[in-house]
Amino acid sequence: MSENNSGNNNQGNGDDPRDPMEEFFKQLFNGQMPGQEPDGDDAKDKNDAGNRGPSIGFTGTPGSGQGNQSGAGGQGGFPGFPPGFDPSQIPGMADMNPQMMQQIMGQVQSMFSAMQNPSDEDKGPVNWSMARQAARQAAAGDDPSVSAAERKEIDDALRLADMWLDGATTFETAGQIGKAWSRAQWVEETFDSWKRLTEPVAESVSKALSGAIKDQLGEEGSGLPPELESMMGGAGAQQITGMVESMGGMAFGMQLGQAIGELAKEVVSSSDTGLPLAGHTTALLPKNVREFGKDLSVDSREVLLYLALREAARMRLFIHAPWLEQDLFNAVGQYAAGIHIDMGRIEEAASQMDPSNPEAMNSILGEGLFPEERTPMQEAALKRIETTLALVEGWVDDVVTQAAEHLESLSRLRETMNRRRASGGPAEDTFAALVGLELRPRRLRDAAALWAHLRETEGMAGRDDVWGHPDVQPDEQDLDDPTGFQQRRAERQEETAKIDEELQKLLDGGYDGKSPES
Repeated sequence: MSENNSGNNNQGNGDDPRDPMEEFFKQLFNGQMPGQEPDGDDAKDKNDAGNRGPSIGFTGTPGSGQGNQSGAGGQGGFPGFPPGFDPSQIPGMADMNPQMMQQIMGQVQSMFSAMQNPSDEDKGPVNWSMARQAARQAAAGDDPSVSAAERKEIDDALRLADMWLDGATTFETAGQIGKAWSRAQWVEETFDSWKRLTEPVAESVSKALSGAIKDQLGEEGSGLPPELESMMGGAGAQQITGMVESMGGMAFGMQLGQAIGELAKEVVSSSDTGLPLAGHTTALLPKNVREFGKDLSVDSREVLLYLALREAARMRLFIHAPWLEQDLFNAVGQYAAGIHIDMGRIEEAASQMDPSNPEAMNSILGEGLFPEERTPMQEAALKRIETTLALVEGWVDDVVTQAAEHLESLSRLRETMNRRRASGGPAEDTFAALVGLELRPRRLRDAAALWAHLRETEGMAGRDDVWGHPDVQPDEQDLDDPTGFQQRRAERQEETAKIDEELQKLLDGGYDGKSPES
């Protein structure tokens, strides 16, 4: 993909930093009632908006001033919009500056066109194009394009990290060229993995929300709020219900995309979450690396090298334990399969699709969608995810601690990173609220102690050899008692060997009273 980063450009050539689509939804769901007088800051904003430029003609080209505002349902209308759609009836739209209005109408027109002719990506109940767009927008702002000097600096740091790691692990390097990404590039490179992780939950939420909205509208669309009914003009009930039903997938897509975009502001590498979200690509985000080290009073070169060591070590692990990636994704899928949606909250969201309610959709989608009770299968999957993530991060911590022992600020960097990984941040909390799952290694320190114990007693090769097979991986009991792991592992291996032996005997006909040779 191109190294140019479109995410750092403000809309309207920098005249108005707001996101047009966000403003549309804000006006649609969170705006003032028609005729309702705003007060306080809202009144000031309205007065300011009135001075920004002439009003917009809605039946001609957006921003042209041609046509009238009596509704697009009369003559002409907008190509791509339902017949009768009158955007002038959206509260607050008429007061926007012309430039923002042009962008909104362009994006809304694309939205309606996408509803009528959805891409393969958007044929399901979740609008993934909207999610991607929202993620890019949330990651935008202070997100400069990566310079040639930064790309070289990142590649040099990752090459040096690989040299240092050669003496700290038996896993060999893949010899990849290190990548330097902007936040927007991180969104693009990891988006398919986010779809894979969140699709089961996202589809459940979107279907539930769309169904509740459809029930709220009724078969003839009679439940449509008066303000939206006026806005839609002469559109038929089927078109209205279809459009508003699609908004369920769009609303959740936007919320999910915003969470991914916020994560893009916090992660420092392609696998910073503990999952190889960009495959086996080794990459760092220069902007976020600088933010990570800003308040540490540590030389920036040490910060970069330490984070490069962690990224390179994690990639070596995922490459040399190929079952690990699939195991983690399968555990997330198992957890998602057992998720139940709080239909009371969904129905509340649908019933509050009213422009007079400022908190209607977003606040309900942002929290409380999932009942607190988990099924036994979910509990097992959650423990498996948290334990595996802790083992991954604990192994990385032990390996990097050995490789970076000559760094003056190692202890400070290590403590900062371990606290950060164990506690998470606001973006991770938002993501957890949306999909019901926290990607957090809660027992990271216990896992690091286990790997350190294995290295001290079994050597570097003995520690790394544990990753050779998924069936004998450490579990919670081993995190509680690292010193007893070797004995329990031997018992597990013996049990596995017995099962394999019995299975082979069965396949060879050893249980029919005859020997396999007879």
